[in-house]
Amino acid sequence: MRKTILRVTSVFLTIALLIMAGVTAAADYKVKVVARNLEYPWSIAFLPNGELLVTERAGRLRMIRNGELIEYSVNEVPKVYVHGQGGLFDVLVDLDFQDNGRIFLSYAAGDRSSNALHVISARLKGATLYDVKNILTVTPDKNTPHHYGGRMAMMMDGTLLVTSGDGFDFREQAQSLDSLLGKVLRINTDGSIPHDNPFVGRSDARPEIFSYGNRNPQAILVSQNGIVWEHEHGPKGGDELNIINPGINYGWPAITYGMDYSGAFISPFTSAKGMRQPIIYWTPSIAPAGMMEYQGQAFPQWRGNLFVAALAEKTVRRLTLNGRAVVDQEIMFTELDARFRDVRVGPDGAIYLLTDSDSGIVYKVVPK
Repeated sequence: MRKTILRVTSVFLTIALLIMAGVTAAADYKVKVVARNLEYPWSIAFLPNGELLVTERAGRLRMIRNGELIEYSVNEVPKVYVHGQGGLFDVLVDLDFQDNGRIFLSYAAGDRSSNALHVISARLKGATLYDVKNILTVTPDKNTPHHYGGRMAMMMDGTLLVTSGDGFDFREQAQSLDSLLGKVLRINTDGSIPHDNPFVGRSDARPEIFSYGNRNPQAILVSQNGIVWEHEHGPKGGDELNIINPGINYGWPAITYGMDYSGAFISPFTSAKGMRQPIIYWTPSIAPAGMMEYQGQAFPQWRGNLFVAALAEKTVRRLTLNGRAVVDQEIMFTELDARFRDVRVGPDGAIYLLTDSDSGIVYKVVPK
């Protein structure tokens, strides 16, 4: 009898510890395939009519309608430079899409000797883009097909945040205020500059800059309470999760928790006066990609958590927050054995995952 009581007590203690640690039982969700055979899908967005938009890095904007991937791609997408990490990146639906039909696309443009991150606005009608307008070109041009950034988010005031990478071989420019490389940028949706950007009016700084000292930001979001979360690839280790505030220097490459790929030091410093520390960093690198804040109804136990897609680790990290602090991390979806490029929450509260592959998959995660 005493042994039975001890066993029962042990079971209850184990369950309690799992709940306290935020461990998700396998029975909490099931994963469905929405679409297959996408060529390196990069981003997903949701239209009010229930359709999904998916970018392929090869330069195509695809549509998923009634759960089926449409064979043809959207017309009038600008010519994209597809090489290395370059290609078609993020798709973002305007907050007022119901009225204006507007979306935003970020992509690499140019050629091997001169290329840059571009952002366009356009009206989507049916399967065609109209009124295509370039609203941002990141300068200076570069001759490397790496570190574009390219993620976008809309702030509560309707302005647009765009992440820009350091171009890999141009990392010192992340500290330069007369360069748009290695930054988080903020513009109006017509490409003009918000009057309250931190460096407006300075002759030695570009007015588009919102933050600087960022390496290769691969996700940015504005949380329900207005916090701007960003993460970026470190070099060999030192991937960072940051809270972005206007005018702040996030340190790259003067401070870093990573090493160069050769094993050499990039900097001997991990901190310096006037440079903001990350909220958390990952060493070894997980290669963070997309990110979302879960505020859906399907998984109430995860509401308020951040979800971070990871390429190298082949996981999604669920981050539990206490205010602005990360207090717990859970590794999820290892059973899919996939490099994850993006993670988003749909209007139905389901979680959507994109895998980074030449035969990429869109998964939908729903309660079991």
